[in-house]
Amino acid sequence: MTATATTARTTTPPIARVALKPRTGQGLLDGAWWPRSRDLAAELPALADVLDPLWGRITRVAVNPMLWPVVPRKVTVHHRVMKIGWFTPELDPHKLLLLSYGTARFDLLVIPPETEAASADRLMSAACAQDGPPATATDLIAAEAARRDDAPAGERAQNVSELRPHHDATSTHAVRTTTGR
Repeated sequence: MTATATTARTTTPPIARVALKPRTGQGLLDGAWWPRSRDLAAELPALADVLDPLWGRITRVAVNPMLWPVVPRKVTVHHRVMKIGWFTPELDPHKLLLLSYGTARFDLLVIPPETEAASADRLMSAACAQDGPPATATDLIAAEAARRDDAPAGERAQNVSELRPHHDATSTHAVRTTTGR
């Protein structure tokens, strides 16, 4: 009888797709986040990995449950707990409110996971514009949808799955930050 060795394959968790506004920027948003799924428990640890060194340890998150099928009460991130709350009428459904250790508050546009790559890039740029925008997260999503719907069929971006056919939940994407925040 021979023993067979099994090798454990380690996978690198995906890096959050996030763009951040410069610290001196103005407007209603501090940046944008493009999660890969609507699973907050799976997505928030990667986001915390990016934001904690920049903004301080994220301790609380608030979402509008309209776009999230399950909102857990807490998520474990590296042996600590991040508390999750939800607010229906008070919080824009396309925004994530984050509180860091202490008193800092940050608002991110949440780009739906199924968004086409070109649209997501435009939304990230709009959310990170130095002088604004004075628009809400939902206003930005609606403006992008209107732009996309008005574009001639030949000019519309391909679906993300068509642009990246070999990428899955374990793939790594670069994080674009424009801040020292």
